[in-house]
Amino acid sequence: MSLVINSSAVSNSEYKTHSLVAYILLAIGLFTAIPLLFGAIWAMIQKKGAIGTHFHSHLVNATRVFWWSLFWFLLGWATTPIIIGFAILGIAWLWGLYRVLNGAIKAFADEPYPL
Repeated sequence: MSLVINSSAVSNSEYKTHSLVAYILLAIGLFTAIPLLFGAIWAMIQKKGAIGTHFHSHLVNATRVFWWSLFWFLLGWATTPIIIGFAILGIAWLWGLYRVLNGAIKAFADEPYPL
């Protein structure tokens, strides 16, 4: 009797963990900022190895959440003197929260993130 391990199941499990770590760091980063950077770096490092798995889309999503959040934060911060910046910051925060929670839910369910 031989024990055969399905390598695709192992890699899927590994990249599921990487995706969830990235999402957790991004979620914490929405409240404290610094983990947002760590989550993005984690996703960027793991993204190349996840090509061919459906968790690649989650790592791409995590990277996009970081870059778009950074863009909207800078725009919102720059426009706070004319009041509209507060609305930009609030909407950007809600958008980031939605993308992170939606991605984490799909990662837990082993579903790809629609890009």
